[in-house]
Amino acid sequence: MPELQRLRADHAPALLAFERENRGYFARSVPDRGDAYFAEFAARHAALLAEQAAGDCHFHLLVDGEGAVLGRVNLVDVADGEAELGYRIAESAAGRGLATGAVRRLCGVAAAEYGLTALRAATDAGNAGSRAVLVRAGFVVVGEGSSLDGGGVEVRYRREGLGSGLV
Repeated sequence: MPELQRLRADHAPALLAFERENRGYFARSVPDRGDAYFAEFAARHAALLAEQAAGDCHFHLLVDGEGAVLGRVNLVDVADGEAELGYRIAESAAGRGLATGAVRRLCGVAAAEYGLTALRAATDAGNAGSRAVLVRAGFVVVGEGSSLDGGGVEVRYRREGLGSGLV
């Protein structure tokens, strides 16, 4: 069973490999990170760790027994007991329930370790897999709107009672 680990400095090589290996796969459902992301990865990783240390965000990796990254599950914009959930799973690991399990586990961590009481999430209306993950993890639809990239409709979700059930 893959382990959910809080992002650390020593994760950088495996995380960069994960992002490179899955770049094309991710670009089919979310805007591409761009070449600068990869060229400036070390600085970006350090900035994420600084945001995490400040308590503004909580970044997590889903790591297999050999240390390879299978996914990312993040909490950003932490404020007033809430945060925005985001996640991505490697193409080679998709369809095995890993995203649902990781999101459920992070809901428990969010309550127990970070004191959060609610999470928000959004996904493209056409991304059936991501929508299913959120519903299976206890999120409910709270609305729709234009996607951040302006290319479609996103569905917005919310989950309260993070410390109860589904974990």
